[in-house]
Amino acid sequence: MKRYDLIIVGSGPAGMTAAIYGVRANLSVLLLDQLAPGGQIVNTNEIENYPGSGPVEGAALAISMFEHTQQLGAEFDYKTVTAIDDKGEYKLIKCLEDETEYEATAVILATGTKPRNLGVPGEDKFAGSGISWCAICDGAQYRGKKVAVIGGGNSAVEESLYLAGMVEKLDIITMFDLTADPKACGKLCLLDNVTVHPYQDVLEFTGDDKLEGVRFKSTKDGDESYVACDGVFEYIGLKACSTWFADLGIVDKFGCIVVDDEMKTSIPGIFGAGDITAKKLRQVVTACSDGAIAANSASKYVESLKA
Repeated sequence: MKRYDLIIVGSGPAGMTAAIYGVRANLSVLLLDQLAPGGQIVNTNEIENYPGSGPVEGAALAISMFEHTQQLGAEFDYKTVTAIDDKGEYKLIKCLEDETEYEATAVILATGTKPRNLGVPGEDKFAGSGISWCAICDGAQYRGKKVAVIGGGNSAVEESLYLAGMVEKLDIITMFDLTADPKACGKLCLLDNVTVHPYQDVLEFTGDDKLEGVRFKSTKDGDESYVACDGVFEYIGLKACSTWFADLGIVDKFGCIVVDDEMKTSIPGIFGAGDITAKKLRQVVTACSDGAIAANSASKYVESLKA
C-alpha cells in the first residue's frame, strides 16, 4: 500500500490549487478524481471573472491548471473514492476500482457539488435525451431549435447567453427573477429571441417519445403556462458531493463540510476546500483560495507529526 503526505480528493480548481501548493511545500501529493480534472468549470462555456485571464473557456482553464500540477510533479489517478477511515496519525482512503487503498498523513476533501434536480414528472424520462445540465456539452444539437432554461442564477444566465447565440428561441423559466450579475442579466434581456418567465414553478416536462415542452405555474396567481421546446437545460442550484464521507460528522445539514478559516475540519488531518465547504460565495477564485489555504494547513500538520 502506497503512503503519501497528502491525498486530495477532487480535481476541480480547489483540488488542483491544493496540489500545486502541496508539492511546492515538498509534500508527496496524490490527486484523485473519478472524472476528468476541472470539476464544474469543464462544463462552463466562458469564465469572465478569473483574475488575469480575461474571458476564458472553462475547459481551457481546467487544462491549464492540470498541466501546472503535472509540471510540478503531483500524481493523479482516476479513482472513485468510497470511504475514508481516520486512523489517527494517518488516514485510509478506499477506492471502488480494484478495492484500491491508499494511506495519507493528511487529506483534503475538495469533492465539489453536482447539479440539483427538480424532481417533477418527465424529468427522469427525458434526462440525457432532451434534458441536460450542460449547455457547452449538448447545446450544439439544438442549433436553430427551441430551448428552455430552468433557473435564473449565474449559471443559468451565463449558459443562456451561450445558447441564445445558436437557438431559434430561448425561454427562461425561473422561480424568482434573474438573480445573476446585473451586467449579464441586462445583456441577456436585450436579446430578441429570449423570453424570461419569472416567479414560476415547473410542473412537468411533456412528451411521449421525445420532449415536447414544459408546463409551469405562476407562484403569484397560480395561472398555468406552457412553452414548446426541443430541449431543456436545468440550472437550479447544486448539491454537495459528500455522501460517502457524511458519517465522519464534519458536514452540516446541507452536506457541506464545516471548516474554520484554515480549512480545518473537526478531525485533525482532514481539511476541506472549494464548493463542498459551507460558505456564501462559490467561484473559481474562491475555490483556488481555499485550496491554497488548505494545502498550507495540511503542510503544517504533516510537519508537526514529524517534529
